[in-house]
Amino acid sequence: MEKIPLTKQGFAKLDAELKHLKSEARPNVIRAIAEAREHGDLSENAEYHAAREQQSHIEGRVAELEGILGRANVIDTSRLSGAIKFGATIKIVDEETDEEKAYQIVGEAEADIENGRLNIKSPLARALIGKEVGDSVEVKTPGGVRDYEILDIQYV
Repeated sequence: MEKIPLTKQGFAKLDAELKHLKSEARPNVIRAIAEAREHGDLSENAEYHAAREQQSHIEGRVAELEGILGRANVIDTSRLSGAIKFGATIKIVDEETDEEKAYQIVGEAEADIENGRLNIKSPLARALIGKEVGDSVEVKTPGGVRDYEILDIQYV
């Protein structure tokens, strides 16, 4: 079974979501299903069907999170240093547009590009791994080839 790399923060966030789903969301949807059943004919009861659909979504997410957390390989990024590797927070500049961006390289389960959390399996992350401050990287993206310079590397 393949281990899933997670930062300590990513593990804590997913664990908190799992606890919320089990302790709050699941009991709430069970109550909603019970209330909807009291309204009679289930075949035409929209509240019942919506609650069952929500229950299905919750149970699916619980199973997914349990699988991720059960196979997690939590990496303490504060003990790392040097060239870019998993957990690094990097600052890069697009050499064509001079636009600066900051990302933390994280596992697939905690990736969120809008919040600067870059999937380690992405083309950009793969190009950055092993590089140092001052290095330039060429990244083949669906939109074409982009060149970036690494401005900073930190491990938090």
